[in-house]
Amino acid sequence: MDGARSDPPQGQGRARLGSSGWCDPCLEARRLPEASMPWDARPGRSANGGPEGAGSARLRVQKQCRKSSFAFYQAVRDLLPVWLLEDMRASEAFHWDERGRAAAYSPSEALLYALVHDHQAYAHYLLATFPRRALAPPSAGFRCCTAPGPHVALAVRYNRVGILRHILRTVRDFPLEERTRLLDRRGCSRVEGGGTSLHVACELARPECLFLLLGHGASPGLRDGGGFTPLELLLRQLGRDASSAPAAAEAASATVHAATTSTTPPGELCQRRLLLLDLLALYTSGAAAGPARCELLGDRLRWQKLLGEDKFQWLAGLAPPSLFVRAMQVLVTTISPGRFPEALDELPLPPFLQPLDLTGKS
Repeated sequence: MDGARSDPPQGQGRARLGSSGWCDPCLEARRLPEASMPWDARPGRSANGGPEGAGSARLRVQKQCRKSSFAFYQAVRDLLPVWLLEDMRASEAFHWDERGRAAAYSPSEALLYALVHDHQAYAHYLLATFPRRALAPPSAGFRCCTAPGPHVALAVRYNRVGILRHILRTVRDFPLEERTRLLDRRGCSRVEGGGTSLHVACELARPECLFLLLGHGASPGLRDGGGFTPLELLLRQLGRDASSAPAAAEAASATVHAATTSTTPPGELCQRRLLLLDLLALYTSGAAAGPARCELLGDRLRWQKLLGEDKFQWLAGLAPPSLFVRAMQVLVTTISPGRFPEALDELPLPPFLQPLDLTGKS
């Protein structure tokens, strides 16, 4: 239930991240009554004491909105205390709503900022206090299409495992249809290729996010704008990575690399994709189809070496999954979303699952 917060100590500060194109839809933004807004666009007095026209008043309000909006963005980015952020959000006008009025940010829009800057305490507060409003579609200034709310996909894109886990805990109590709509949301065709959050996890090699989504009921059989399921998208990426590996290795050997902590170890991306493939296999009953299957069969030796014989045979549709895979499929699918991932601690997990950190603390 959305609830009222306790009054925090009085503080100062203002903040914002511009109303940029979050590729997602719109529920009504949270609006304060006109009387409580610090500014409006009605004519008043200009600086020289004369009457101020409606156009000048609107420009003044827009300028003030931009200033306070940027201040809110900075405050979230700097991980300021929750009480201060909520005090700012509830008392300032940050953007123009669909009716052309200065409006405060909704909990949904505030959660987008918390996701971008990994402000876990603020995200947890918003989800606990405004569970539905925090996950509702943002206003028009935060979207470029009519897809449902973007929060799950954004958590995957920024690899916010801790916040994603809290979002998934929040939607456990939603009706099945509402929960499914949030988990299987299709993103903007221009930005996200019409894919789901599972497609985003495969695209960006986010195994922890993928496992959390699958365990909470996300559908692995949906296709993106290109007609690919997450499994087929992943196979396509693995094939592309394997094809480019020799050229990449040759280029790397001819280059003197400076020591840097941001350097990705050779082969790490491929290993993460193989882990994603193992995770998808736990929740996918069918083999690859269409172009993905043709690619597997068209270069058998390379794929057999990359995947192993058993996995290749199953994905190519030449044999059923191994007994181990079938046993693990039964095991993980018996865990209800309400006990995931906590119930994993009670299971004899295979080695490829044990290193996963599903807490988001690391």
